Amino acid sequence: MSLDKDSVPGTITIAVVLSLFCSVLVSVAAVALRPLQEENQRLDKKKNILAAAGLLKSPEDDVNEVYAKYIRPKVVDLETGEVDTSLVAEEYDQYKVGKDPSQAVRLQAADDIAGIRMIAPKAVVYEVYEMDKLTQVVLPIHGKGLWSTLYGFLSVKADGNSVQGIGFYSHMETPGLGGEVDNPTWKASWNGKEVYDADGNLKLEVIKGAVDLARADAKYQVDGLSGATITARGVSNLVRFWTGRLGFRKYLKKLSTTGEDA
Repeated sequence: MSLDKDSVPGTITIAVVLSLFCSVLVSVAAVALRPLQEENQRLDKKKNILAAAGLLKSPEDDVNEVYAKYIRPKVVDLETGEVDTSLVAEEYDQYKVGKDPSQAVRLQAADDIAGIRMIAPKAVVYEVYEMDKLTQVVLPIHGKGLWSTLYGFLSVKADGNSVQGIGFYSHMETPGLGGEVDNPTWKASWNGKEVYDADGNLKLEVIKGAVDLARADAKYQVDGLSGATITARGVSNLVRFWTGRLGFRKYLKKLSTTGEDA
């Protein structure tokens, strides 16, 4: 018996069939496009790493080629500062590990200045080599701003102290205010700043207002973001966390004493 498509049962049947067809179509498209999406994500990550290191000179640069030429990713044990050669950097996801209570390190409230609660015990760093000489290292960083968690990279020269560059690839801060973390001029102001003083004390910070270049501590300070005090404080705190004792401090200290990874 044929079904009257204009009847209520007929309408429902057609709707169900169309819904199933569309669901199958969307699922097939998602599966088919997944490799392309994953490759685009990998490419974007490489681009941001290179940008923080100042290695992308032109929009026409081949990101994969430049990355392969200069970058050597390694997994670092944050507790010891040592490179862990038992893990493959390309396969280790510290953000996934950092969300797993069975693997992550839970931070004490007094230590959690970045507002991230838990971290992975190990993290991937991106060492930069030019003519087989270590020149800088790009560190993954993240922490709370005003409206979101900011994810980015901080590049430090091989002396383990001088900042090369910084950049954020994911955040939801207010455009024109906290969103000024993406301002090229502000990002450029980080270049040449120092993380630690001569005694090894952590000094780098984003201040409120403009840096007084006449002051001796100006080399440790970055201009604040006008109208975005909380975001600026968040950036300062997350950078200080990741260059502090629970972050990459021990690894950077090894760079400063050896000039190369330990």
